[in-house]
Amino acid sequence: MAKSYPTPSEEYLKAVDKARRKLRGLIAEKGCAPLMLRLAWHSAGTFDVSSRTGGPFGTMKNPAELSHAANTGLDIAIRLLAPIKEQVPILSYGDFYQLAGVVAVEVTGGPDVPFHPGREDKPTPPPEGRLPNATLGNDHLRQVFAAQMGLNDQDIVALSGGHTLGRAHKERSGFEGPWTRNPNIFDNSYFKELVTGEKEGLLQLPSDKALLDDPVFRPLVEKYAADEDAFFADYAEAHQKLSELGFADA
Repeated sequence: MAKSYPTPSEEYLKAVDKARRKLRGLIAEKGCAPLMLRLAWHSAGTFDVSSRTGGPFGTMKNPAELSHAANTGLDIAIRLLAPIKEQVPILSYGDFYQLAGVVAVEVTGGPDVPFHPGREDKPTPPPEGRLPNATLGNDHLRQVFAAQMGLNDQDIVALSGGHTLGRAHKERSGFEGPWTRNPNIFDNSYFKELVTGEKEGLLQLPSDKALLDDPVFRPLVEKYAADEDAFFADYAEAHQKLSELGFADA
């Protein structure tokens, strides 16, 4: 669907630039890029194409949404971001949280993800249960990403590559450990590790391994493992689509 983006004021655009600079500093100081990416994804990934509810519209600041099981630990991200948000009060929370995800990818060596401001905050959080379950397989991934969010198979695999950043925490997800040897660098290591099999000390979720069992997903996994530039291009496109679900639709 074609997008028709709003035209923010000069004051608003200056606030975006200021927030971007401050986010770079925060992420460098705290090493919190994975957490910021998770916040952005979980904020946007609740969008439902049928009801036009959920999505990247700032509702994650609401305690009701933070209390969802899938969002355990994201209260830390909200607290870290609060001092920056106070410096740019004009920014919507929706824009601010999505900008944090874009900057997280950028400062860890990943692709530049296009960012368009103009999301308006919504008051009502989405119901619980719209985010992916890491214990389930490909049918579930397509149900959540395709049927619910409106993304495609390529988006699913490219976004899975975001696991190249960070690690799982037992107290948050029930799983423990990093997916790659250097979880603070955004590269194609996730796919390289996936195609070469399980290794001691590295995590592969059931939803990760399921990608290898699918006739559409597996060739994309192998492509991204062999060609980081191809992964970066497709990831940037998929991340932008995710961050704009329900926003600026013509």
